[in-house]
This record gives sequence, C-alpha cells and structure tokens, in this order.
Amino acid sequence: MSWFKKVFKKEEKETLDKGLEKSNQGFFEKISKAVVGKSTVDDEVLDDLEEVLIASDVGASTTIKIIERIEARVAKDKFVGTDELDKILREEITGLLLENPHAGTGNIDESKKPYVIMVVGVNGVGKTTTIGKLAHQFKSEGRNVLLGAADTFRAAATEQLTIWSERVGVPIVKQNMGSDPASVAFDTVQSAVANNSDVVIIDTAGRLHNKVNLMNELTKIKRVMQKIIPDAPHEILLVLDGSTGQNAFEQAKQFTAATEVNALAVTKLDGTAKGGVVIGISDQFQIPVKYIGVGEKMTDLQLFNGTEFVDSFFRKRN
Repeated sequence: MSWFKKVFKKEEKETLDKGLEKSNQGFFEKISKAVVGKSTVDDEVLDDLEEVLIASDVGASTTIKIIERIEARVAKDKFVGTDELDKILREEITGLLLENPHAGTGNIDESKKPYVIMVVGVNGVGKTTTIGKLAHQFKSEGRNVLLGAADTFRAAATEQLTIWSERVGVPIVKQNMGSDPASVAFDTVQSAVANNSDVVIIDTAGRLHNKVNLMNELTKIKRVMQKIIPDAPHEILLVLDGSTGQNAFEQAKQFTAATEVNALAVTKLDGTAKGGVVIGISDQFQIPVKYIGVGEKMTDLQLFNGTEFVDSFFRKRN
C-alpha cells in the first residue's frame, strides 16, 4: 500500500491543515492576483503562475515542470477557465509527487533490529527536537528506543538531547564534550544490541564550514557502527528547516554530497508561508520526504503523505 493512500486520522489532518495555514493563505492570495480579470488560462496567466510558484519556494526547476504540465493540458483542452486552475494545479503537483521516491507506509523496516537512524543537518534546523519527537513516536508504538549524543562539538547539543530523553523517557548514551563522535556512535550501537533495543537514533554535528571534514566524520561514524551492525545506519535522515526556503535546498545539496542521505524531514512548516519548499525538495533531490513538522507538540511530527499535503496546501477556505 502506497503511503499516498494511507488514511489520515481526523486529528492528524486537522493538524496538517492548521500547520500549512500560512502557506495556503499566502499561495492563494498570490494566485488570486495572478488571475484577476482573466477568464481563461493564457500565456500571461502561466507567466504569473510561474512567478507565484517560485515565490512560494517551490524552486525554479520544479516550477518549470509544473508549468509544462499545465501548458500541455491547456493545449489539449483548448479552453481552460481560470476557475479550474486550482484543480489542475492540485492534480499536477500530486502527480509530480507520486512520481518521486516515497518512504513507505511505516516508520521503520521491521526486519532490521535494531533499526539505526543517523540524523544529520545544520544547527538550528530543529534536529534535536525532531529526534525527541521521533523517539516519542517510536516509544508510543511500543518500541524500545535508544538515543546517541554524537554531536560532541557543542555542549548544548548533548544537554538538549538529554532533556528530550528524560521528557520522552528513553535512555541516552553520551560522553564528554569534545569526545570522538564515532566513539559515542559505537557505544550507542553496542549498547542497543546488548539491551535488545528496537530503534537507535544518533545525533551528529551540524557543521558545514568544511565539507571534507564533515564527510570524513560521517564516514567514520558509519564505519565504526558497521563493526557491530554491518548494514548500519539503515536510515540517514537529513533535517531541513522549511522556513528557510531556498536555503534548505542549499543545505540539502551540501549534505547529500557529504553522505548518503536516504530520508528527509522538513520542519517548522507551521511558522512559515514557504510550504512549497517540500514540493521542490521532494522533486529535485529524489529522496523521500519522510517527515514534516507542522507544530510544537510531540505529536506534530507527521509521516509525510503527499496527497494529504497537497490537499491541505490547496484547501479552500470558507
């Protein structure tokens, strides 16, 4: 079953709708201006629509794809009214997302135990909060979770992760500030195996000033984990701050070049009108957007569902 067909619970859908309110409102205000005084979708409307999509942080490359799809429909149907534009946009963006890789129906691969997640991303994107919310999700599903504080570069990172471990009620493996991150990762995985943990989530340093050092550090962390679990990490989750718009694209470029990212989490969508960034990132990097952050509560980190996301993004207001 595709996750696009996963039925959202009513409260999940309400949270998603609320979390995308600013993006939804900003997008429709721009669309309304683009079609004012127009009855049909013509070249001028398409040019204005292109500007709207780019201004909504969908990204130039993905915007061109969407416009080309709409142009093809206009050419085929001859007369397309501006009142149909919302519906067509919704259908074409959903279609685009359906063509991109997606993350499956569940959080983890049940055949891997412990399932090891290495979390990467620059400081300030909501990395530690995402780890805490993930730990809460896994624990609420009845799984044994272990955290590893391998961001030893900042004392605050370990402190923050420790607070989350206490809040959620899951154990944490940590060492002193300045310790070798790979050593922490090794101890965490070793402890997970010894204690029959189901899920291991390992935080890493968010430094981008020297990509070579970052690459070497992440490679070393993976290598030492593989001494205990040969196919670890099973997931390298890149956390991006959706409110930074195009800057999130740049971070994705840097980290996908530095390590083999195979899942994305886009956070802080509730506080921004830049929700379109999810569409562009999913399309351009061909890496599954697995989670989106749409609120402050522990339960407000959602498994990404493309159809539901587009539905909330284009939700008509009364």
